[in-house]
Amino acid sequence: MLNPDHPDPQFQRSTWQLLGGTWGFCFAAKGQYREPSEVHFDRSIALPYPPESPRSGVGDQGYHPVVWYRTELALSRAQLGSRRLLLHFGAVDDLASVWVNGVLAGQHRGGFTPFVLDVTDLLAGGEMQSLVVCAEDDPHDLAKPRGKQDWQLEPHGIWYPRTTGIWQPVWYELVPATRLDALRWSCDLASWSLRLSGRALGAEGGGLKLRVRIWAREQLLADAVVWLSEPEFSQEIALAGGAAGAEDARAWLLWSPEHPQLLDAQIELLDTQGQVADQVFSYTALRSVGRDAAHFLLNERPYFLRLALDQGYWPQGLMSASSAELRREVELARMLGFNGVRKHQKSEDPRWLYWCDRIGLLVWSELPSAYAFTARSRERLVSEWLEILRKDRSHPCVVAWVPLNESWGVAQMGSDPAQEDFVRALYYLTRSEDPSRPVSANDGWEQPVTDLLTIHDYTPDPDQIRARYRDCSALEHSLEQFRPAGRPLLRGGFSGRDLPVILSEFGGIAFSDGGGWGYSRANDAEDFLRHYQALLQAVRDSEVLAGFCYTQLADTFQERNGLLYEDRSPKADLAALYTATSGRAADPANPLGYSERWLRWLESGPRPSSGAEGELTA
Repeated sequence: MLNPDHPDPQFQRSTWQLLGGTWGFCFAAKGQYREPSEVHFDRSIALPYPPESPRSGVGDQGYHPVVWYRTELALSRAQLGSRRLLLHFGAVDDLASVWVNGVLAGQHRGGFTPFVLDVTDLLAGGEMQSLVVCAEDDPHDLAKPRGKQDWQLEPHGIWYPRTTGIWQPVWYELVPATRLDALRWSCDLASWSLRLSGRALGAEGGGLKLRVRIWAREQLLADAVVWLSEPEFSQEIALAGGAAGAEDARAWLLWSPEHPQLLDAQIELLDTQGQVADQVFSYTALRSVGRDAAHFLLNERPYFLRLALDQGYWPQGLMSASSAELRREVELARMLGFNGVRKHQKSEDPRWLYWCDRIGLLVWSELPSAYAFTARSRERLVSEWLEILRKDRSHPCVVAWVPLNESWGVAQMGSDPAQEDFVRALYYLTRSEDPSRPVSANDGWEQPVTDLLTIHDYTPDPDQIRARYRDCSALEHSLEQFRPAGRPLLRGGFSGRDLPVILSEFGGIAFSDGGGWGYSRANDAEDFLRHYQALLQAVRDSEVLAGFCYTQLADTFQERNGLLYEDRSPKADLAALYTATSGRAADPANPLGYSERWLRWLESGPRPSSGAEGELTA
């Protein structure tokens, strides 16, 4: 069974252990310590929360370019037997160095992406193993992908407290030497098949087999066994029920927010004697995304996007959250009437993506921006973006990629052709890595190339919104004349015609008892709801918009323009907000807005597996 608390929900084995809880900790100056033996650990920290957060037990938001961590693993070589020990890090901001028993095991650069180290050969002979991590994170470095993390001492404008060091789960696995690695899912609706790609470590000699079983509910859809002639594999898996005339069965299995049907998978690596060398539990889904000249397409049909801008910050954990908080965030987005979110300037925890997959919430995945344009910034953006693409691409919920936002890091496109070329380069790099999803190359304005024509418009007047996007004629005028933040919507001779138009940031109504900042302000809760209803009605009145993204889901520190407070309590009646967002009345019996077919599915048999039954941890 899948466990939703597993740090990598799409790649689960039966022997894993979280390494959260209390670790030794210290702040340091750059170059103060060179080896773990030199470090004076003068305090403790609760992982996986960053030292700037209250939940970490440290709560220091000053400038700290270097932090050190220490813990011990209660694990001996004898317990491993013939297995290998893999150390996993969900995310460490920014340059991580890891020592095991005083020996450097490896390094990783990139504050938003995971890495794994095989440390088997560094284990000592005793019952305890020393683990030390150093994270270097220059708070003033504007060339690294940093997203919304402020470079000033106190948060200002729309930037928030820094997140230094470890901020996603640390865990280990005991794995066989011959094992599966780097699995990726994709699907093809035309052939009614899945494709599983990956790598089999220890398969260099050949003779191994791969067995893949796929279920929907309790129905076996595929049981495929193939020989592996080389370690890298890419295998097409035909599914039952794909024959001509089976359209009803096809519709039943397609994933969407209203019908979030997942397919459970068991993947086994069989050795030369036919014995199971490795076993992984995973999941995927059948769905396609794309666009035509006027619409975003989901499962080859026009689908209107109702997105919220989601910053992914919590007052107690900053960029870190518990699995329960991640799940609740997804549920609240659906209860507010949204069918998706644009995860803004952050690559999120895979457990959050799991709940988007399971509950049904579309995701636009965005690269956290750098704010300088240098050879170093370009190299780091490309490197981290490729890791994000590979981390998230198997999740059905992810339906669009956003490499850049509002010309952040390429602010001089008008005078520097290299910056405009870099936007194009990121677009084509993204398309080459994943041609199955549309790309918003520079979301909001100054778009020299894109699959989705995105516009940021914080006009607070609903009548102006209605006038700008009422019909094709009004849109044509806006494309020519409208200059958000003084920037043209298009660049480099790009026409932007024959593309779906998404109002990908608007709204931003501030309402909070404690003041705070927003793009406009409501006087009280009633005024807030009226203004929100009027803006959303103006957007729905448009004949040309293919979707919208409202700013924003929840208050974030000094930015008080959320539909929810920071603690995720709603600022107005949830049913009224749902109706304003979706354009239809809320159903108390169906607060997540599922289709009648999906509700019948839930009522007629076993519920979708949540993994809550039992534990996989060793």
